[in-house]
Amino acid sequence: MTITDSIIIKAPIEDVFEVFSDLSGITERIPAITNIEVLEGPVQMAVGTTWRETRVMFGKEASETIEVTELEPNAYYATLAESHGARYETSYRFEPVAVGTKVTLEFVGTPLSLGAKLMTPIMALMKQSTKKAFMDDMLALKEYVEVMRG
Repeated sequence: MTITDSIIIKAPIEDVFEVFSDLSGITERIPAITNIEVLEGPVQMAVGTTWRETRVMFGKEASETIEVTELEPNAYYATLAESHGARYETSYRFEPVAVGTKVTLEFVGTPLSLGAKLMTPIMALMKQSTKKAFMDDMLALKEYVEVMRG
């Protein structure tokens, strides 16, 4: 499953990147995230930063361990999580635009185990809900950058 979506935030790229890549206070900025526990590395993301994120997904709390695999300040970062027999790769690209910053999300879920491969049709049905969850997160961060920090 691949999901791609973008949002325009009316703020400088440095401010947007800082908020998107800062794990401290994220539970106050994104309502769906109930807990963040940094396991390794700094709270302001760097390659190798690893954290356990607990969030409400499909009405239930779920925790995943996520690692930053690539990061270029004010331009890009990518994360990796593996659970339930699947690999989840998420990246955010940050581009300056006339009114502020364009943030583009790409999420790729790849089944690795037989069980996960058998769940592929069900995952396809959940694609819209997953895309909405990502957009809700980005809208919450947009509001934080534009209103709370603006």
